[in-house]
Amino acid sequence: MEMRDEQQMRAGTMKGHDGNHHRKMLEDFRKRFFVSLVLTIPILFLSPLIQAVLGVEEVISFPGELYVLLLLSSVVYLYGGYPFLKGIITELLDRQPGMMTLIAVAITVAYLYSAAVVLALPGKIFFWELATLIDVMLLGHWIEIRSVMGASRALEELVKLMPSQAHRIVEGDETEDVPVENLKVGDRVLIKPGEKVPVDGEIIEGESSIDESMLTGESIPVSKSEGDEVIGGSVNHEGALVVEIKKTGAASYLAQVVDMVKKAQESKSRAQDLANRAALYLTIIALTGGAITFGAWYLLAQETFVFGLERSVTVMVIACPHALGLAVPLVVAVSTALAAKHGLLIRDRRAFEHARNINAVVFDKTGTLTEGRFGVTAIIPFHESIDEHELLKIAASVEKNSEHPLARGIVERSEETYSVEDFKSIPGKGAEGVVEGKRTLVVGPGYLREKHIAIDEDKLREVSTSGNTIIYVVQEAEVLGAIALGDIIRAESREAIAGLKARGTSCMMLTGDNEEVARWVSEELGLDEYFAGILPDEKADKIREIQSRGLTVAMTGDGVNDAPALAVADVGIAIGAGTDVAMETADIVLVRSNPLDVLNLIKLSERTYGKMRQNLAWATGYNAIALPLAGGAFYWAGILLNPAVGAALMAASTVIVAINAKFLRFSSG
Repeated sequence: MEMRDEQQMRAGTMKGHDGNHHRKMLEDFRKRFFVSLVLTIPILFLSPLIQAVLGVEEVISFPGELYVLLLLSSVVYLYGGYPFLKGIITELLDRQPGMMTLIAVAITVAYLYSAAVVLALPGKIFFWELATLIDVMLLGHWIEIRSVMGASRALEELVKLMPSQAHRIVEGDETEDVPVENLKVGDRVLIKPGEKVPVDGEIIEGESSIDESMLTGESIPVSKSEGDEVIGGSVNHEGALVVEIKKTGAASYLAQVVDMVKKAQESKSRAQDLANRAALYLTIIALTGGAITFGAWYLLAQETFVFGLERSVTVMVIACPHALGLAVPLVVAVSTALAAKHGLLIRDRRAFEHARNINAVVFDKTGTLTEGRFGVTAIIPFHESIDEHELLKIAASVEKNSEHPLARGIVERSEETYSVEDFKSIPGKGAEGVVEGKRTLVVGPGYLREKHIAIDEDKLREVSTSGNTIIYVVQEAEVLGAIALGDIIRAESREAIAGLKARGTSCMMLTGDNEEVARWVSEELGLDEYFAGILPDEKADKIREIQSRGLTVAMTGDGVNDAPALAVADVGIAIGAGTDVAMETADIVLVRSNPLDVLNLIKLSERTYGKMRQNLAWATGYNAIALPLAGGAFYWAGILLNPAVGAALMAASTVIVAINAKFLRFSSG
């Protein structure tokens, strides 16, 4: 219990401010929306226009009702409208007037004018328009924040990779379990088979194979012995190791990855929404139109001050359509649900919208283009007396007792095995056992070199140049043959690459694997470019380099090693079967681990953006008709927009926006 609390405490210190900030905003908008919605009900029934429409003036009317209406509206204006009143100050200080400015201007003009009418000034009140406008805008912002609520937990997930305790060696060979935080440079720790390496260090005793794939992307466990370095967070396989601590805290490899992810996320661009751009223009139109309307009627047409002011207020209130507050959030809500239904989890809306502009997709290899597991690709007997089936059966008989990933690949391929006796693991080299009375070894090339056993390299030339790992079956000191294993390419990868290239999108690959493996995968899939032997910090730099070519880059990966690159990319896409770190750092998660969904994502982004533009056109387009009518441009013809008609136009626009969003469709591949 203490161990878990300690780990949670460590993770909590790294979570950052953004997640809590977004959660507080979400809760704040939710609370303000429901309070305002409840108060809007009596505001509607107390408004003269609504009473007239419903024919209930006599039923609801009572002395002082307008003052009650003013009081309720004041609460909605000050409490419900607070985020917008605060927002206008921020936008004006930043010299970027947008949605907050437009809303704040509209509700302030409506409130002050209506309050003046209740207290003394002749005219019409706009309290119900004020209340419903605030309700809709609060709802829109609430939906919006929920859709972008991917306040990243990547740093917390990274910390979870580290064990919370370590076996520190004290006097002699005695060990004591201590919190990882208490370890110091120079301490010695014991790492048992199957355990995670607690911190960066150097092996001073023992040998084993270390799985570093979650950190470096290298798909094959790396053999390590005395003098080799190990990375905190990697997994020790079959041998016990004694490691001397070389780095702790901020100096460790994983801590540096954490720092890279944090910096990359903080440096992400925050482009304005389409709705904000539309709001900027409407703000200018509202203020300019209102001033021109008042001036035209009061100064030029010599109408009364009250008439000119009423026309001016009507123009400014109508210039802020209710539908505009829902135009983008409604499409986002529909597209997010639609995407989730088809295995695309959108965590960052801005990045999702930006996906339509992607012209270069960079894939991680292991676990993304490939399945991240080894399978037998070739079986090469060295003697005519043994066939492929028998060679595989002998190898699987030994390997069925091993936990090594290569061993699992061999066992999965074999349909049957012999019984084995006296099984032993050879740390970092392979395994051995007695099969059918004969001492049998399944080992790597390092073992053959160590024992000076010669083989015919020509028989392996083709498979060894195809990115395969070669293991040898040795029985009674004689090499029976070789088995080639490779990371299996996903069946959907070829279709995904072909589809992306057909759209003119460049397809590239970043991998921690060696040049030979990378070249083979690239040639198999027809990639445009690949980069091999790339470490996590280099992956992020490589993404920046590709971006410097003027390309909009999407990065697709599944491991801790991909986290910095996912954060740096214009759009970070995580394969769902990968690590929590990758998924929490990414903007979009592909649940089905299907590279073909990258293509589906781009298509959905294009259609979503199209719907946003259509909705914004509907939401703002009615202003072309409503504003001139509200301003009295056709007053000479006896046409003057009644507030009720203006409200009907607002409602119609909102309904059209909602229906149009529902027409968004998903098409696979």
